[in-house]
Amino acid sequence: MKTIDVTRDHCPMTFVKVKVALEALAEGEQLDVLLCAGEPLENVPKSAQEAGDRIVEIREERGKYHVVIEKHGPDGVGRSCRLPLRSSPG
Repeated sequence: MKTIDVTRDHCPMTFVKVKVALEALAEGEQLDVLLCAGEPLENVPKSAQEAGDRIVEIREERGKYHVVIEKHGPDGVGRSCRLPLRSSPG
């Protein structure tokens, strides 16, 4: 699984970097996005779902958030997946 860190970026760059990274993946592959709370945490999962990708997991780890996104085709398989935020020990 590829990981990208957008904790130092601000919208719309968070969206742009995630979109470019997802475009480089094959359907079914996953991307782990490390981001900060607030606007990025609200917008990145929402934008991914609107594009037809699936949110596999959202978890907090040491004050940062991991959003795992599975790339899907244009049919939007898994689009409605909504997961509760999960904290990791540590």
